[in-house]
Amino acid sequence: MGLDNLNDYYDPKLKNDRLALLREEKTFEFALCDLADHQALNQIFLNHHFSAVINLAAQAGVRYSITNPYAYLESNFTGFLNLLECCRYQRPSHLIYASSSSVYGANTKMPFSVHHNVDHPLALYAASKKANELMAHAYSNLYQLPTTGLRFFTVYGPWGRPDMALFLFTKAILEGKPIDIYNEGKMRRDFTYIDDIVESIVRLIPLPAQPNKNWSGNAPDAATSFAPYRIFNIGNSSPVDLMHFIEVIEDKLEKKAVKNFLPLQQGDVVETFADVTDLEALVGFRPSTSVEQGIERFVDWYKHYYHVA
Repeated sequence: MGLDNLNDYYDPKLKNDRLALLREEKTFEFALCDLADHQALNQIFLNHHFSAVINLAAQAGVRYSITNPYAYLESNFTGFLNLLECCRYQRPSHLIYASSSSVYGANTKMPFSVHHNVDHPLALYAASKKANELMAHAYSNLYQLPTTGLRFFTVYGPWGRPDMALFLFTKAILEGKPIDIYNEGKMRRDFTYIDDIVESIVRLIPLPAQPNKNWSGNAPDAATSFAPYRIFNIGNSSPVDLMHFIEVIEDKLEKKAVKNFLPLQQGDVVETFADVTDLEALVGFRPSTSVEQGIERFVDWYKHYYHVA
Protein backbone atom coordinates (compact mmCIF):
# COMPACT_ATOMS: atom_id res chain seq x y z
CA MET A 1 0.00 0.00 0.00
CA GLY A 2 1.20 3.54 -0.76
CA LEU A 3 0.38 6.80 1.01
CA ASP A 4 0.96 10.34 -0.27
CA ASN A 5 -0.65 13.75 0.15
CA LEU A 6 0.26 14.71 -3.46
CA ASN A 7 0.97 18.29 -2.39
CA ASP A 8 2.14 21.02 -4.77
CA TYR A 9 5.71 21.44 -3.50
CA TYR A 10 6.49 20.49 -7.09
CA ASP A 11 4.34 19.66 -10.12
CA PRO A 12 1.52 17.33 -8.95
CA LYS A 13 1.23 16.02 -12.52
CA LEU A 14 4.62 14.35 -12.17
CA LYS A 15 3.46 12.75 -8.92
CA ASN A 16 0.20 11.54 -10.45
CA ASP A 17 1.98 10.11 -13.48
CA ARG A 18 4.30 8.17 -11.18
CA LEU A 19 1.27 6.96 -9.29
CA ALA A 20 -0.37 5.82 -12.51
CA LEU A 21 2.52 3.44 -13.10
CA LEU A 22 2.06 1.93 -9.64
CA ARG A 23 -1.67 1.55 -10.16
CA GLU A 24 -0.93 -0.84 -13.02
CA GLU A 25 0.08 -3.37 -10.37
CA LYS A 26 -3.10 -5.21 -9.34
CA THR A 27 -1.91 -5.68 -5.76
CA PHE A 28 -1.13 -1.99 -5.25
CA GLU A 29 -3.49 0.12 -3.16
CA PHE A 30 -3.22 3.89 -2.74
CA ALA A 31 -4.47 6.18 0.02
CA LEU A 32 -4.47 9.96 -0.29
CA CYS A 33 -3.27 10.89 3.17
CA ASP A 34 -1.10 13.47 4.91
CA LEU A 35 1.08 11.99 7.65
CA ALA A 36 0.35 15.10 9.71
CA ASP A 37 -3.32 14.03 9.84
CA HIS A 38 -3.11 11.63 12.75
CA GLN A 39 -6.75 10.61 12.62
CA ALA A 40 -6.63 9.67 8.94
CA LEU A 41 -3.31 7.87 9.30
CA ASN A 42 -4.51 5.96 12.34
CA GLN A 43 -7.62 4.82 10.47
CA ILE A 44 -5.46 3.41 7.67
CA PHE A 45 -3.45 1.44 10.22
CA LEU A 46 -6.64 0.19 11.85
CA ASN A 47 -7.96 -1.02 8.49
CA HIS A 48 -4.77 -2.78 7.40
CA HIS A 49 -2.01 -4.87 8.87
CA PHE A 50 1.46 -3.88 7.69
CA SER A 51 4.27 -6.37 8.16
CA ALA A 52 6.76 -3.58 7.44
CA VAL A 53 6.54 0.19 7.07
CA ILE A 54 8.83 2.27 4.84
CA ASN A 55 8.66 6.03 5.34
CA LEU A 56 10.09 8.09 2.48
CA ALA A 57 7.77 11.04 3.10
CA ALA A 58 9.14 14.42 4.14
CA GLN A 59 9.31 18.05 3.22
CA ALA A 60 12.59 17.91 1.33
CA GLY A 61 15.19 20.49 0.39
CA VAL A 62 18.04 22.15 2.27
CA ARG A 63 17.64 25.52 0.56
CA TYR A 64 13.85 25.50 0.81
CA SER A 65 14.14 25.01 4.58
CA ILE A 66 15.95 28.33 4.87
CA THR A 67 13.17 30.34 3.23
CA ASN A 68 10.20 28.21 4.35
CA PRO A 69 11.11 26.77 7.77
CA TYR A 70 7.56 26.20 8.98
CA ALA A 71 6.84 23.87 6.05
CA TYR A 72 9.05 21.31 7.82
CA LEU A 73 7.14 21.26 11.09
CA GLU A 74 4.11 19.22 9.99
CA SER A 75 5.76 16.72 7.63
CA ASN A 76 9.12 16.10 9.24
CA PHE A 77 8.25 16.36 12.92
CA THR A 78 4.49 15.88 13.45
CA GLY A 79 4.11 13.49 10.51
CA PHE A 80 6.92 11.23 11.66
CA LEU A 81 5.65 11.26 15.24
CA ASN A 82 2.20 10.19 14.01
CA LEU A 83 3.79 7.33 12.09
CA LEU A 84 5.77 6.21 15.11
CA GLU A 85 2.61 6.22 17.22
CA CYS A 86 0.77 4.09 14.67
CA CYS A 87 3.67 1.64 14.53
CA ARG A 88 3.79 1.59 18.34
CA TYR A 89 0.31 0.09 18.47
CA GLN A 90 0.25 -2.05 15.34
CA ARG A 91 3.75 -3.46 15.83
CA PRO A 92 5.12 -4.00 12.31
CA SER A 93 8.22 -6.17 12.24
CA HIS A 94 10.30 -3.32 10.82
CA LEU A 95 10.10 0.46 10.36
CA ILE A 96 12.51 1.81 7.75
CA TYR A 97 12.67 5.58 7.29
CA ALA A 98 14.58 8.05 5.15
CA SER A 99 17.19 10.17 6.85
CA SER A 100 19.71 12.22 4.87
CA SER A 101 23.42 12.79 4.32
CA SER A 102 22.71 16.39 5.34
CA VAL A 103 22.81 15.29 9.00
CA TYR A 104 26.61 15.22 8.74
CA GLY A 105 26.48 19.02 8.63
CA ALA A 106 29.77 20.57 9.69
CA ASN A 107 31.61 17.21 9.69
CA THR A 108 34.64 17.20 7.38
CA LYS A 109 36.23 13.80 8.12
CA MET A 110 35.76 11.71 4.99
CA PRO A 111 34.17 9.36 4.20
CA PHE A 112 31.15 10.11 6.37
CA SER A 113 30.59 7.18 8.73
CA VAL A 114 27.41 6.27 10.56
CA HIS A 115 29.64 5.81 13.61
CA HIS A 116 30.57 9.53 13.59
CA ASN A 117 28.87 12.05 15.83
CA VAL A 118 26.40 14.26 13.88
CA ASP A 119 25.41 17.09 16.21
CA HIS A 120 26.14 20.12 14.02
CA PRO A 121 23.47 20.47 11.29
CA LEU A 122 23.79 23.44 8.94
CA ALA A 123 20.10 23.86 8.06
CA LEU A 124 16.66 23.09 9.50
CA TYR A 125 16.10 20.26 7.01
CA ALA A 126 19.19 18.50 8.36
CA ALA A 127 18.07 19.14 11.93
CA SER A 128 14.66 17.63 11.15
CA LYS A 129 16.28 14.46 9.81
CA LYS A 130 18.54 14.18 12.84
CA ALA A 131 15.42 14.66 14.99
CA ASN A 132 13.76 11.75 13.16
CA GLU A 133 16.69 9.52 14.08
CA LEU A 134 16.41 10.57 17.73
CA MET A 135 12.63 10.06 17.75
CA ALA A 136 13.05 6.61 16.21
CA HIS A 137 15.57 5.68 18.89
CA ALA A 138 13.18 6.73 21.64
CA TYR A 139 10.44 4.47 20.24
CA SER A 140 12.89 1.61 19.71
CA ASN A 141 13.84 1.93 23.36
CA LEU A 142 10.36 2.43 24.84
CA TYR A 143 8.40 -0.04 22.72
CA GLN A 144 11.05 -2.35 21.24
CA LEU A 145 10.07 -1.15 17.76
CA PRO A 146 12.79 -2.19 15.26
CA THR A 147 13.79 0.95 13.34
CA THR A 148 16.33 1.46 10.55
CA GLY A 149 17.29 4.96 9.41
CA LEU A 150 18.79 5.39 5.95
CA ARG A 151 20.99 8.38 5.20
CA PHE A 152 20.55 8.91 1.46
CA PHE A 153 23.29 10.65 -0.50
CA THR A 154 22.08 12.92 -3.38
CA VAL A 155 19.58 10.59 -4.98
CA TYR A 156 18.92 11.06 -8.71
CA GLY A 157 17.37 9.29 -11.66
CA PRO A 158 14.21 9.09 -13.82
CA TRP A 159 11.04 10.50 -12.22
CA GLY A 160 13.22 12.48 -9.81
CA ARG A 161 12.35 15.75 -8.07
CA PRO A 162 12.36 18.86 -10.28
CA ASP A 163 14.18 20.87 -7.58
CA MET A 164 17.27 18.66 -7.74
CA ALA A 165 20.39 19.69 -9.67
CA LEU A 166 20.17 17.11 -12.45
CA PHE A 167 16.58 18.04 -13.28
CA LEU A 168 17.25 21.79 -13.04
CA PHE A 169 20.41 21.61 -15.15
CA THR A 170 18.87 19.41 -17.84
CA LYS A 171 15.82 21.64 -18.19
CA ALA A 172 17.85 24.86 -18.31
CA ILE A 173 20.43 23.56 -20.79
CA LEU A 174 17.74 22.32 -23.18
CA GLU A 175 15.98 25.70 -22.94
CA GLY A 176 19.22 27.64 -23.44
CA LYS A 177 18.96 29.22 -20.00
CA PRO A 178 21.87 29.65 -17.55
CA ILE A 179 22.44 27.16 -14.73
CA ASP A 180 23.42 28.33 -11.23
CA ILE A 181 26.65 26.74 -10.02
CA TYR A 182 27.37 27.34 -6.34
CA ASN A 183 30.76 27.71 -4.64
CA GLU A 184 32.17 28.57 -8.07
CA GLY A 185 31.79 24.89 -8.98
CA LYS A 186 34.19 23.69 -6.28
CA MET A 187 31.87 21.03 -4.88
CA ARG A 188 31.79 17.24 -4.78
CA ARG A 189 28.74 15.05 -4.29
CA ASP A 190 28.25 11.33 -3.72
CA PHE A 191 25.52 11.00 -6.36
CA THR A 192 23.45 7.84 -5.83
CA TYR A 193 21.24 6.36 -8.55
CA ILE A 194 17.64 5.58 -7.60
CA ASP A 195 17.80 1.88 -8.52
CA ASP A 196 20.65 1.40 -6.04
CA ILE A 197 18.57 3.06 -3.33
CA VAL A 198 15.62 0.76 -4.05
CA GLU A 199 17.80 -2.36 -4.10
CA SER A 200 19.25 -1.44 -0.72
CA ILE A 201 15.82 -0.90 0.83
CA VAL A 202 14.40 -4.14 -0.55
CA ARG A 203 17.31 -6.11 0.89
CA LEU A 204 16.89 -4.46 4.31
CA ILE A 205 13.12 -5.04 4.69
CA PRO A 206 13.38 -8.66 5.96
CA LEU A 207 16.28 -7.76 8.28
CA PRO A 208 14.83 -5.77 11.19
CA ALA A 209 17.21 -3.97 13.50
CA GLN A 210 18.52 -5.95 16.46
CA PRO A 211 19.95 -4.66 19.75
CA ASN A 212 23.72 -4.41 19.80
CA LYS A 213 24.72 -6.55 22.78
CA ASN A 214 28.15 -4.90 22.87
CA TRP A 215 26.78 -1.35 22.97
CA SER A 216 28.17 0.69 25.86
CA GLY A 217 27.11 4.02 27.27
CA ASN A 218 30.75 4.69 28.15
CA ALA A 219 31.68 4.62 24.45
CA PRO A 220 28.35 4.93 22.61
CA ASP A 221 28.20 3.79 18.99
CA ALA A 222 26.09 6.33 17.06
CA ALA A 223 24.97 3.78 14.46
CA THR A 224 23.52 1.13 16.80
CA SER A 225 22.02 0.84 20.27
CA PHE A 226 21.05 -1.41 23.15
CA ALA A 227 17.59 -1.00 21.58
CA PRO A 228 16.57 -2.45 18.16
CA TYR A 229 17.82 0.63 16.31
CA ARG A 230 20.43 1.25 13.63
CA ILE A 231 21.55 3.71 10.94
CA PHE A 232 23.00 3.06 7.48
CA ASN A 233 24.48 5.27 4.79
CA ILE A 234 23.26 4.61 1.25
CA GLY A 235 25.61 6.32 -1.18
CA ASN A 236 27.78 5.51 -4.16
CA SER A 237 31.02 5.92 -2.16
CA SER A 238 32.50 7.74 -5.15
CA PRO A 239 32.27 11.55 -4.91
CA VAL A 240 32.01 13.34 -8.25
CA ASP A 241 33.22 16.87 -8.98
CA LEU A 242 30.25 19.09 -9.74
CA MET A 243 31.90 20.38 -12.92
CA HIS A 244 32.36 16.80 -14.16
CA PHE A 245 28.71 16.10 -13.36
CA ILE A 246 27.75 19.05 -15.56
CA GLU A 247 30.09 17.92 -18.33
CA VAL A 248 28.38 14.52 -18.40
CA ILE A 249 24.97 16.20 -18.70
CA GLU A 250 26.29 18.37 -21.54
CA ASP A 251 27.68 15.30 -23.26
CA LYS A 252 24.39 13.38 -23.01
CA LEU A 253 22.39 16.41 -24.19
CA GLU A 254 24.97 17.28 -26.86
CA LYS A 255 24.62 20.89 -25.78
CA LYS A 256 26.79 23.22 -23.68
CA ALA A 257 25.47 24.90 -20.54
CA VAL A 258 25.44 28.63 -19.95
CA LYS A 259 27.11 28.76 -16.54
CA ASN A 260 26.35 31.28 -13.79
CA PHE A 261 28.94 30.87 -11.03
CA LEU A 262 27.84 31.86 -7.53
CA PRO A 263 29.18 31.72 -3.94
CA LEU A 264 28.45 28.81 -1.61
CA GLN A 265 24.85 28.97 -0.43
CA GLN A 266 23.96 29.18 3.23
CA GLY A 267 23.33 25.74 4.70
CA ASP A 268 25.18 23.92 1.91
CA VAL A 269 28.21 21.64 2.27
CA VAL A 270 31.21 21.42 -0.05
CA GLU A 271 31.56 17.64 -0.20
CA THR A 272 29.73 14.42 0.66
CA PHE A 273 31.21 10.93 0.69
CA ALA A 274 29.42 7.86 2.08
CA ASP A 275 31.05 5.00 3.94
CA VAL A 276 28.72 2.06 3.19
CA THR A 277 30.79 -0.65 4.89
CA ASP A 278 28.02 -1.53 7.35
CA LEU A 279 25.37 -1.74 4.63
CA GLU A 280 27.47 -4.01 2.44
CA ALA A 281 28.39 -6.25 5.38
CA LEU A 282 24.72 -6.86 6.20
CA VAL A 283 23.04 -7.14 2.79
CA GLY A 284 25.93 -7.97 0.45
CA PHE A 285 25.28 -4.98 -1.78
CA ARG A 286 26.71 -1.52 -2.35
CA PRO A 287 25.54 1.15 -4.83
CA SER A 288 27.75 1.24 -7.91
CA THR A 289 25.89 2.93 -10.80
CA SER A 290 28.19 5.52 -12.39
CA VAL A 291 26.99 9.07 -13.08
CA GLU A 292 27.57 8.39 -16.78
CA GLN A 293 25.08 5.51 -16.68
CA GLY A 294 22.63 7.26 -14.38
CA ILE A 295 22.57 10.58 -16.21
CA GLU A 296 22.09 8.85 -19.56
CA ARG A 297 19.04 7.03 -18.19
CA PHE A 298 17.66 10.24 -16.73
CA VAL A 299 18.15 12.21 -19.94
CA ASP A 300 16.45 9.46 -21.96
CA TRP A 301 13.50 9.54 -19.55
CA TYR A 302 13.34 13.36 -19.51
CA LYS A 303 13.25 13.64 -23.30
CA HIS A 304 10.56 10.97 -23.53
CA TYR A 305 8.42 12.38 -20.69
CA TYR A 306 8.58 15.99 -21.87
CA HIS A 307 8.53 15.11 -25.59
CA VAL A 308 11.92 16.69 -26.34
CA ALA A 309 13.20 15.90 -29.81
